[in-house]
Amino acid sequence: MNWFQAIILGLVQGLTEFLPVSSSGHLVLAQNLLGVSDKGVTFEILVHLGTLLSVIIYFWKNLWAMLLSIVPPFKAESERERKMIFLLFLASIPAAFVAFSPLENKFKAVYDKPDVVALFLLVTGGLLFLPRFLAKSGKATGEITTKSALAMGIGQAFAILPGISRSGSTIVSGMLTGTKSSSAAEFSFLMAIPAIAAAAVMELKHFGEVEAALIGPYIGGAVVAFVSGLVAIFAVLESIRKGKFEYFGIYCFIAGIAAFCYFRFFG
Repeated sequence: MNWFQAIILGLVQGLTEFLPVSSSGHLVLAQNLLGVSDKGVTFEILVHLGTLLSVIIYFWKNLWAMLLSIVPPFKAESERERKMIFLLFLASIPAAFVAFSPLENKFKAVYDKPDVVALFLLVTGGLLFLPRFLAKSGKATGEITTKSALAMGIGQAFAILPGISRSGSTIVSGMLTGTKSSSAAEFSFLMAIPAIAAAAVMELKHFGEVEAALIGPYIGGAVVAFVSGLVAIFAVLESIRKGKFEYFGIYCFIAGIAAFCYFRFFG
């Protein structure tokens, strides 16, 4: 992997981690288009850590408040933050179950099939249109409940499949269970913190395998992922406020069809 490839892939990761278009799917497609042969997990973990840092910085006030809420004395006014910690833990269980089950290997096998990944992008496009057809008016409360947290966790578990957007599936799951779209988006971003951190810890053993010549490009890709990740968070929240969330669904349909045709007939 050279500097150009690392920067492009870092940009793809940062933008698509929080945009509801599947970062893993775009990484698979971009790696194949760029002809990247050294698709080691170390690079993917580093760019994921870049996006992890972006969400931590964006939500640092929320995270600090949650941290203080579990430090004695346990103040009554911090009950909401303590509940949020519990809900994040609950939402992380489904993905953890998949990660430690035989399903993980089957999910990961899709990474070697870019045409299948393209089809999953079409599934993501369909998911982003579900709230328009299924959500009931007057049902959104704006609060994350146990039900919505669990539903969003299940959505995150399915997003282990490349091409299924983590942010898209979690936000839509929250909206369909009565959560206000902006609240679902913010909770989805917070859910990314334990998910990415856990994945990084599990792959720490691979960090020592990186060739010296690749350290620079890898770090460069991670920095680009961090900056573009911040941009993506702002973009998603703004699109939700303006009611343009479905535009990402249209993009997924176009990208999925184009990628499928390319990899099936020309790749």
